[in-house]
Amino acid sequence: MELRPPLAPFTAETAVQKVRMAEDAWNSRDPDRVVKVYTEDTRWRNRSEFPHGREQVHAFLVRKWAKEMDYRLIKELWACADNRIAVRFVYEWHDDTGQWYRSHGNENWQFNAQGYMEQRHASINDHPIAGSERLFHWPLGIRPDDQPGLSERGL
Repeated sequence: MELRPPLAPFTAETAVQKVRMAEDAWNSRDPDRVVKVYTEDTRWRNRSEFPHGREQVHAFLVRKWAKEMDYRLIKELWACADNRIAVRFVYEWHDDTGQWYRSHGNENWQFNAQGYMEQRHASINDHPIAGSERLFHWPLGIRPDDQPGLSERGL
């Protein structure tokens, strides 16, 4: 396996880099790109789904982004130790009826020695919002550097 730095043990600085790399990948909404950062036998808990392995994760992501349209995400480091990172995140999206949501969540990540994520545990709550309440207005894709993070937004 090719190395995917930064590698554990994580410092606050390297964990922030890993978190931003994950945010950028997820904002691409490209399942082929996203699954490459996980081990072949990765184990997830995402809401009530428990995908195991890259193939199931890929299928999960395809379903997710078909449902969660115009998805924009911000992740923020919560804590890190050794090969684990805890993250909080918020994303906005709408469904096929045009109803907007703001989803708040926490993730716990565990990485192998090569820098691939082997476990991802996510807890997420969706809150319906009006389109006028949206906060994330950058063009689809990676969040521009001039867009504030969660703490700066008071989220």
